[in-house]
Amino acid sequence: MADNNRAVIKLKERFAADIVDVKEFRGEVTVTVKKENIVAICNYLKAELAYNLLTDVTAVDYLGQEPRFLVVYNMYSIANKDRLRVKAQVCESAPEIDSVVGLWSSADWLEREVVDLFGITFKNHPDLRRILMTEDWVGYPLRKDYPLQGPDREPYKGRLS
Repeated sequence: MADNNRAVIKLKERFAADIVDVKEFRGEVTVTVKKENIVAICNYLKAELAYNLLTDVTAVDYLGQEPRFLVVYNMYSIANKDRLRVKAQVCESAPEIDSVVGLWSSADWLEREVVDLFGITFKNHPDLRRILMTEDWVGYPLRKDYPLQGPDREPYKGRLS
């Protein structure tokens, strides 16, 4: 069914070398791509296929696998009433990907959350200041290898210094 999806057909025509996987589960289509052309892919989805609303940017940590991370973009086409999920593979050795803030201003704070919680940086982001964690926070709380009690806390020792 995912192969019949309008966006999947167009993406395969235009970015065949960048598409890693296409899946559909319970009516939701997910396209996994290589990170190198994420801005071009997102621009195409927005400009040509009317995915004009970026509803979320987040990440998933697959500790022990390579690539370790997937950056997840949830998009919606208001005109077509259609949702699409795009996942971009990000390696642990170079946890960075290009920013899509230039396409959707809503990506600004969403990408900053991913930086704070997963440690994945977004190249060309206009302002990567911390948004959720304090400036002195150590580590990335949503990574699978983050200590459950927090960094250097056995048990709670108060504020990090």
